[in-house]
Amino acid sequence: MPGKIDGMKPPFIPIGGLGGIPSRKPDLPSAGESEFSKILLDKMADEKRIKFSAHAQTRLHSRNIELNAESMEKLANAINMAQGKGGHDSLILMPDVAFIVNLDNRTVVTAIDNDTMKQNVFTNIDSAVVVE
Repeated sequence: MPGKIDGMKPPFIPIGGLGGIPSRKPDLPSAGESEFSKILLDKMADEKRIKFSAHAQTRLHSRNIELNAESMEKLANAINMAQGKGGHDSLILMPDVAFIVNLDNRTVVTAIDNDTMKQNVFTNIDSAVVVE
């Protein structure tokens, strides 16, 4: 039935002709990672990364505070816990050091050693996490 659609002759010729518009097959990513997945993985890694402000770096150096992989992991877990509870600026207390962290951008604002911690008042925080 040339020129007919479902047995009826149309008053016009549809776009793509009587056979319809050919469906386009989606572009498949190459064998390697797609650009989107690279960007997504980079963004996810950035969201888990902890940054230290210039002030925090100065405090770490001047107060001889050293962070190893274990304490960095504990800090990251504490940040995740505080973010999960809706905090924005948190005091994270560890046995030998305390950190004030801006949770929204995962940035350590300052670091306080044990001796200085005893003489301090902490302001402008909305949450606190005690880490063992």
